[in-house]
Amino acid sequence: MSAVLAITWEPQLRGILITIIAVMTFCGSCYFLLSTNLGARLGFLVAFAALAGWLFIMGATWWTYGKGLLGPDASWSPVSGRTVLTSDSVSHSGALHDPVVVGANADPTATAGAVDDQFVKEGWKKLDPSVPSYQQAGAAGSTLIEEAGAFVAGDFQVVNVFDKGGQRSPQPFGKRFDFLAFFHTPHYSVVEVAPLVKQRDEPGRAPAKPEIDTTRPHQYVYMIRNLGAKRKPAGFITVGSLAVFLMLCYMLHTRDRRVMANRAALALPAQTGSPQSGPPQPATVQST
Repeated sequence: MSAVLAITWEPQLRGILITIIAVMTFCGSCYFLLSTNLGARLGFLVAFAALAGWLFIMGATWWTYGKGLLGPDASWSPVSGRTVLTSDSVSHSGALHDPVVVGANADPTATAGAVDDQFVKEGWKKLDPSVPSYQQAGAAGSTLIEEAGAFVAGDFQVVNVFDKGGQRSPQPFGKRFDFLAFFHTPHYSVVEVAPLVKQRDEPGRAPAKPEIDTTRPHQYVYMIRNLGAKRKPAGFITVGSLAVFLMLCYMLHTRDRRVMANRAALALPAQTGSPQSGPPQPATVQST
């Protein structure tokens, strides 16, 4: 046993062994005690029903508080085919309904300002850089634009984040009580990225402060919120354990009804004589 517990070079194997030993110790000891008092079959049903009930309570707790065995968290996902956009293509991507009107000789800075005004005009919310949602969307947009090959790390800066949608429903008692708000509208975000002027690194000196290149156009990362499936494993455990628990309780109930019916039945009359001698003859009484 000491040699088995000393396995540290394979975490998966060690975890499997610990799980097997724990199940044999706790579940096996409970079944052993029940089998000595109730019998092997009835003890197994009672022990299995108790295990399913405990799994149901544990799964319901995980499902409520979002703990325990969790699925993928919510994250920002790219909009297929319309992820990285330029100032010219943002009007035809679906993010904006109306085209952006700019002058023929407008510089990239003026074009970016017109695009920002159009986003605000069509109901997009411009997030403040101090809120956490700005940082989360900016980090996701930076990763997507680097994966697309438009920029490399350190050559751009997130300047604006626009947010739209994501309302939850139904909310009959207002936003303070949204326990029943199971439905969500699509949640979109657009991250505006500005290119930076390439700075020359000098040995022994601190890096220069990044400056936005006003001669190059801005680019936009169009994303949609993926709500994930954080509570899905806990939900499956809860529903599955409840179904098994109710089935076992029904089996125990039908067994108890059958036992009570057998005990309440009239006892069969006892037979005398051996089977070879035929049916017993009625006794005769002689009078004196």
